[in-house]
Amino acid sequence: MIKADMHIHSTISDGSYSMEEIVAMAEKRSLDAIVFTEHDTLSHASKLPESDKVKVAAGVEISAFDYKKNFRVHVLGYNIKTPEIVERVVHPTLEARHANSMRQIEILNRNGYKIDIDKMPKTDGTFIYKQHIMDWLVSQGKVDEMFGEFYYSTFKNNGICHFDITYLDPIKAVRAIKDAGGYAVLAHSGQQQNFELIPELVKAGLDGLELNHHANSDKDKIRIREYADKYNLFLTGGSDCHGRYEPNSPEVGDYIAEQSGAERIFDAGR
Repeated sequence: MIKADMHIHSTISDGSYSMEEIVAMAEKRSLDAIVFTEHDTLSHASKLPESDKVKVAAGVEISAFDYKKNFRVHVLGYNIKTPEIVERVVHPTLEARHANSMRQIEILNRNGYKIDIDKMPKTDGTFIYKQHIMDWLVSQGKVDEMFGEFYYSTFKNNGICHFDITYLDPIKAVRAIKDAGGYAVLAHSGQQQNFELIPELVKAGLDGLELNHHANSDKDKIRIREYADKYNLFLTGGSDCHGRYEPNSPEVGDYIAEQSGAERIFDAGR
């Protein structure tokens, strides 16, 4: 049995823990393997921390949206052989997200918050997410908490910073991963209730479904298993840990991958 957390975010994208901190957590919890599935980047693939106790791998979580059917879609990529192919496809999303955050900072500054961009944490040292904005505001005592009333009235619910970017088509996300020699997995279907897209994604090359995730209800898991059986897909799972950058985020190792996915990814990677 492979005890693996196959869905983790670090400071390379929108997590608050460094990769080194996460590896230490995985070792403490006696995990066999972890995957850093950073949002829309594989820049971490060349700088993974080493461990004698835990196998450490790089993956990606591509942010996508089906604008015809109005579904958010996140596609996980594992065992990417040619990262450059994926990077070319996802890098515009990083740039757009950063530009979006800069616009939000400009609006907040006009409203008296005086955000110092140079002192803010940044994704991979370069890109800013709204989580970084909130983290800075909390650290400077300008708001009380990361995900309190200010966040939901400002970044949600038609607040002054409630606007988003245009995302990649999910079919293109799956194909990019396949073109790069990797395995494509649909993340947390229960969270986004995008089950009806699975047949189309399978035609594009989808290999697996994420089963063990905090956003998947028991009912969702039944549906996921049914789709996996119908289309011969393997199953994965993971904590989707973001640390303090997500409300009530699970910790590393709280959710473990199903064996069909863990064995496919880690046996194939040997």
